[in-house]
Amino acid sequence: MVDQTGRIGMPRGNLPPLELHVPEPRFRPGDPVDYSWLDIPGAGELPRFDEACEARETMPATLGMVRVLDDKHRAVGPWDPRLDPETLRRILRTMALTRAFDDRMYRGQRQGKTSFYMKCTGEEAVSVAHAYALAGDDMVFPSYRQQGILIARDYPLVEMVNQIYSNRADRLKGRQLPIMYSARDYGFFTISGNLATQFPQAVGWAMASAIKGDTRIATSFVGEGSSAEGDFHAAMTFAAVYNTPVILNVVNNQWAISSFSGFAGAERSTFAARAVGYGIAGLRVDGNDALAVYAATQWAANRARANKGPTLIEHFTYRAEGHSTSDDPSAYRSAHEREEWPLGDPVMRLARHLIALGEWDDERHAAMDRQVAEEVKAAAKAAEKNGVLGHGFHHPFHTMFEDVFEELPWNLREQAEQAIREREAKWPDARGPGTGEEGEGA
Repeated sequence: MVDQTGRIGMPRGNLPPLELHVPEPRFRPGDPVDYSWLDIPGAGELPRFDEACEARETMPATLGMVRVLDDKHRAVGPWDPRLDPETLRRILRTMALTRAFDDRMYRGQRQGKTSFYMKCTGEEAVSVAHAYALAGDDMVFPSYRQQGILIARDYPLVEMVNQIYSNRADRLKGRQLPIMYSARDYGFFTISGNLATQFPQAVGWAMASAIKGDTRIATSFVGEGSSAEGDFHAAMTFAAVYNTPVILNVVNNQWAISSFSGFAGAERSTFAARAVGYGIAGLRVDGNDALAVYAATQWAANRARANKGPTLIEHFTYRAEGHSTSDDPSAYRSAHEREEWPLGDPVMRLARHLIALGEWDDERHAAMDRQVAEEVKAAAKAAEKNGVLGHGFHHPFHTMFEDVFEELPWNLREQAEQAIREREAKWPDARGPGTGEEGEGA
């Protein structure tokens, strides 16, 4: 600092010293939890905007909240998508199946069958209801907690388990971390461990779709912590400038791996409000309300297909469990947060809505839970026949040199041949680690 006399570093006597604000969560381990400070609008209060409206007209939706299910489990207000009971039951079952899959894979990790897993408990509506509101060929650029989209699109569960176990049937040949799926035929782009890279990728894909005169749109997800990454802002800029047909989703589940949402800017405003600064449409949604998520996604998708541009959606939800199997949330947040979360559980909220309609009951719900658990169990058992992480039945060794170049260059071909010879000398019965089926060799 230079004062009026030109001296550096001298404080001015008539000004207070500068202070740095460091965000601090309201509750720490052992603290009682009181969410009364949250301003959660009532269901049905937010008006529904015309899908062709000017982006600036959606500003109230970035500070308010799209909600459909009220405290009596009724669908109310202008955002009610008026889905038929059969569709509601399908969404409910897919959310329950996603939760059952998570539970089984979590146990598999604890049993040493895979190295890593990430659950989406409490966030199932964000991905599942979103998927049901899209066209089946719309392109998804997911983060690592959108397994519900694959399940909603009927991707085989056994293929998901094969990837998690990195076994010989893994379509990605063990080249991705567990849960980082890639399913081109299902419109599901490869999950990346690098935060927020999928946002500009989705915008670029959507730009290409528009350039080709296609009718497919793109959608992408990041967590609220990743919204602090530069890629988030690059994507927002391109989406705004080129009026890109894309839906950009921020899943605000309150916590990154150990830091709360305030470090990403939640203390200042909502994440949906960032849309205002970029001049694009924005919606803030009750992420534990499957009907609200469906309605908001449908609105944004229709807007994109009508060439009215991108939409930023903030899904206001809560990460009910750890960030991953490598995380212990009890070390940094109160254990009471989950049970006190005011927006409830997405699976039970939709179930109670169906019960209120006379289209569901506790007996059918219990039977559904048993069915989905058995479905996941069967898929896991089938995948285990192809091997689990670290216990044989992996892809043949030579595949590590494949799929990078269209034609293997001479230097890699020599390295491959040398590596295979050395493995054959070390394991002459062709059953050593990294070989394929018995007798397959290197």
